[in-house]
Amino acid sequence: MSVLTGLAAAALLQTAPAAPLAPDLSWMAGYWLDCSRGREAAETWTDPRGGLLVGHTVTVRNGRSGFEFARIGPVPEGGLAYVAQPSGAAPTPFRLIESGPQRAVFSNPDNDFPHRIIYQRTVSASGDVLTARIEGADDDETRSVEWSFNKAELNARCPR
Repeated sequence: MSVLTGLAAAALLQTAPAAPLAPDLSWMAGYWLDCSRGREAAETWTDPRGGLLVGHTVTVRNGRSGFEFARIGPVPEGGLAYVAQPSGAAPTPFRLIESGPQRAVFSNPDNDFPHRIIYQRTVSASGDVLTARIEGADDDETRSVEWSFNKAELNARCPR
């Protein structure tokens, strides 16, 4: 290799921007169960594979059931997004705007409700909990809904 070729290669390496590291969301993986407020909500997330997490939620209340498909993965314009499909509806993306060791915040201010989706995991002597919260304005009224999921065995059910 000539000196000129070596210098050119070194210059390219120095000027190429480093690819940003994707946040580690592996802490969301698992089966999570919320048995509060007269409902049974079970949320399942895969571990990240190729930068993609896939999840689904099944909620049962008063003999009726509902579901949501979700995924968290890269978007063409860069970064990550949480893409929600409640009851199989058209996909709605929420861009990742904040992440930490056990917290992720996704936002879509153009969505009717919610505008933000927040996940946070806490591990303490009382258990392993994944909190999910949606918030935003609905008909000019600010509101939020929160779920407190406990880590559970796959397909565990709430006590009856």
